[in-house]
Amino acid sequence: MIEERKARSATVFLGGGRITSALAAGLRLAGDERAIIVYDRHPEKLQALRRESRVEMARALKSAVERAEMLIVAVRPSSVKEMLREVAACGAQPPKLCISLAAGIPLRNLQGWLGAPVRWVRAMPSPVCRIGRGLTPVCFDRGATKKDRTLVRRMFEQVGPVLELREAQMDAITATHSPRHGYHALRTLAQAAQNAGLDGKTALIAAAHALSDGIEYWRESAEKLEGLLAEAATPGGIAAATMAAMDRAGYKRAVASGIRAGIEQARKNAIRR
Repeated sequence: MIEERKARSATVFLGGGRITSALAAGLRLAGDERAIIVYDRHPEKLQALRRESRVEMARALKSAVERAEMLIVAVRPSSVKEMLREVAACGAQPPKLCISLAAGIPLRNLQGWLGAPVRWVRAMPSPVCRIGRGLTPVCFDRGATKKDRTLVRRMFEQVGPVLELREAQMDAITATHSPRHGYHALRTLAQAAQNAGLDGKTALIAAAHALSDGIEYWRESAEKLEGLLAEAATPGGIAAATMAAMDRAGYKRAVASGIRAGIEQARKNAIRR
């Protein structure tokens, strides 16, 4: 546990949940030896994180904030306002650079809730950053310096590609880049194959190949997506018939509906007071 005041030299996470765990693990996998401090209202749940990623556990919010060179808010959107109010009241001056991982919470809210003159960044790292294959969209407030942008990009680039976007684009990419899309598609496709007669293991292998290996081929080949779609579905063939039936059943509409719902939830997060 940290007790004494030390120089600002650490990356401090407020919240020790899944995304903190994934990001810390990804940074350690990349060889990043920075000091990582995690503060959570329930420190007992940090034991596994401490063992896995060699993080320090902060007993008190004030001592954590005092160590922070970079402060990362990693709590649920519904808890961000309360957490920032606690930071403002704890008696420690926050660092000049703060990052929010909370979906949908706009920069103006973050600035207003903390009150301190800090430069804010919004980031949405994918949980796949745990294995260095994440994707992290980021947006910066107007006051962010060139040094801020470099520091943030360098950190997240250790765990996968970084996309710098306008804030107006953050909700759409948050609803789109979640790996849950892939997991959901894998489960759905494998279940359909099982219903059609395959055993569970074979169904998962076939579905995983269709999704993962096919997409990996697209990544590595630099082929246009339309060309690969045509290559994989001969007119009059099984794949073409399968895709056409899925589209008639509303596949495209279902995906579009899901993205709209995700964006709508992000907007609900944005209006929290």
